[in-house]
Amino acid sequence: MSTLKENLAAYEAMQDDLELDHFGKWVIFHNEELFGVYETSQDAAEVAIKRFGRNPCLIKQVGEPPLTLPPYVPYRKRNAND
Repeated sequence: MSTLKENLAAYEAMQDDLELDHFGKWVIFHNEELFGVYETSQDAAEVAIKRFGRNPCLIKQVGEPPLTLPPYVPYRKRNAND
């Protein structure tokens, strides 16, 4: 069974071709293979849940830059007087 990291590597290996043929669509990668191409994230998620359950797979929009999270998220404690 492939990890998310391995499925992402498989996506990246096919990224140029996917962007030419399916830009803006949603793809599922499972076991390091392209499983399917879908119009919406909802369509892809429904198929992934039915087919793979809790097993790892990658659902990604073709052409979207990688999500970058900040190293921290500002946090302010709220108290009863706020």
